[in-house]
Amino acid sequence: MLALALLAVASLPAAFALVFCYDEILDRVVCGWSEWRDRRREERTIARLDRAVEADALTRDIDLSELDRADRRPLEQLAADLRRIGGQRLGGGGRPMIWHGALVQAYDDRLRLACRALGITEHLADLDGVDQEIERVRVEGVLHAAGLALPAARAGHRQRHR
Repeated sequence: MLALALLAVASLPAAFALVFCYDEILDRVVCGWSEWRDRRREERTIARLDRAVEADALTRDIDLSELDRADRRPLEQLAADLRRIGGQRLGGGGRPMIWHGALVQAYDDRLRLACRALGITEHLADLDGVDQEIERVRVEGVLHAAGLALPAARAGHRQRHR
């Protein structure tokens, strides 16, 4: 009987803390359960979307080790280079032809790097003349569809013909 009395006295502070902090404890349990339920709902939604768009089939052929190479330039940097060089290429009137040729070559190099980073097939190095220009426009359109905003591929962008 004495042991039970000592146990009751020893647990009295814990009982008072439980009574006074009951609302805080209950709030933490309810919030934790709510966060778990929301996280679980999001996971189910993502899994349903993956099945709907067959995400595994879309990414099956992508070699992820290619993205981890140390010599690979970040895609954000390539996009910024393409926007900068592309803007200069489109608005570079009054510059010498050799400067314009070097600018187009640098732009094509960045297009090839962006295509390689995203797994897009391009044939810029294999073509020349009008065929290369058509391929450049096609590649810009594909990159734009992939999410890279390029100056020449903006929707509604029209070049003046002289």
